[in-house]
Amino acid sequence: MLRLLPFILAALYGLAYWHFSAWRTKRELDQSSTPLKDDTLQGLTDQMAAVLDLPVITVHVHETPVINGLAAPDGRIFLTRGFLDRYRAGEVSAEELASVIAHELGHVALGHTRRRMIDFSGQNAVRMALAAVLGRLIPGLGVMIANVLVSMLAAGLSRKDEYAADEYAAALLTKAGIGTAPQKSLLSRLSSLTGARGGPPVWLASHPRTEDRVAAIEALEQRWRVD
Repeated sequence: MLRLLPFILAALYGLAYWHFSAWRTKRELDQSSTPLKDDTLQGLTDQMAAVLDLPVITVHVHETPVINGLAAPDGRIFLTRGFLDRYRAGEVSAEELASVIAHELGHVALGHTRRRMIDFSGQNAVRMALAAVLGRLIPGLGVMIANVLVSMLAAGLSRKDEYAADEYAAALLTKAGIGTAPQKSLLSRLSSLTGARGGPPVWLASHPRTEDRVAAIEALEQRWRVD
């Protein structure tokens, strides 16, 4: 039992750190967010709400120029002011923003935001165990290798969640009569909108490559047509 104590403590530390991070994120979002008010977007979210048998889908605007959508640990859905500014400028359509909302709803519905708490705690314990073992086998490099391996694990889990949220969004958008065309269109243009250049290797990236995400959605459409 004493041998396991350091790993148990590492997992508990990870759990505590996640809770603190979630609390800090909630506080920041509470201070810098307002409810989204847009009749066109409201009409589209009402279509999705009807499919989900919900009275309304509430979306908040996070006051940051970054272009992003996010699902908070408490289940709230946010679009950033940067995204809304591109929408007002005509660079992003209402349907494309609806696809972002649908994607974030997928993260909430599939329990990704809550499961990350468990994942983070477990990864912290695994990182410590690997570092202890590899540190003895490969002094000086063991800890670095352990960090890379756990980062690869975390990135792989994140990419899996992104594919799952894309699938949820594709199904919801299709049933709501919006379709997947806006979802694929926005994904294809996201890098140019955000100004992202390059990025980490695929095996360390938290999101799949855009072309892989679009291909996965098209594979879903093909499967649905056959079914």
